[in-house]
Amino acid sequence: MIAGIALLSAFTLWTILIQLIDVQKIGPNESAIGFATLNMWFHKLTGEHMLYYTITDWLGIVPIIICVCFGILGLIQLIQRRSLLKVDPDILILGAYYLLVIMFYLLFEMVPINYRPVLIDGNLEASYPSSTTLLVLSVMPTWKYQADRRIANRVSKTIITVFVFTFSAFVVVGRLISGVHWVTDIVGSVLLSSGLYLIYRFTAEYFVQKKANRQEENNGVQ
Repeated sequence: MIAGIALLSAFTLWTILIQLIDVQKIGPNESAIGFATLNMWFHKLTGEHMLYYTITDWLGIVPIIICVCFGILGLIQLIQRRSLLKVDPDILILGAYYLLVIMFYLLFEMVPINYRPVLIDGNLEASYPSSTTLLVLSVMPTWKYQADRRIANRVSKTIITVFVFTFSAFVVVGRLISGVHWVTDIVGSVLLSSGLYLIYRFTAEYFVQKKANRQEENNGVQ
């Protein structure tokens, strides 16, 4: 929890600094960009690769599918147990967590901090934080966490772990070198998603342990 709060605080500070430090009109249509020297240096270093942008855009469907699958799991538990309170607490908290991620996604779409270094279909789009990076880094670790809790087979858990880390790294690097984001956009997404995930994990483990303790007490009374 402390690490999660620290990362969210770092994200908040990073967001403020982006609007104050080295702000120059280096973006398309003379859009003002914070940390302009750093961002322009990195953008020139990587160049623009729209193929990576398209691939990572499509890969953004994967975490959405994962969200839907966990939503179906929660719905099945609700139907079978006939009470929302009897749904596994980590699944309920996961649903709230996904909603929170969506809220942050929508917030920064409505309140642009930085704009992309390139026009997309001729339009100037919000760039900070990278929404695809935010989605992937917020959702993929929850799949690993749930797999570790619910799957007994070690091979299956290892395969999921390797896939989660490989997939996440590929998307982050792909967005970084595609040239459709400033490097500060990626840093912001990493800070935000990491902070949110750590707080989710702490909260989920707290309520799972609380439920286990309650069941032990009930068994002791019986």
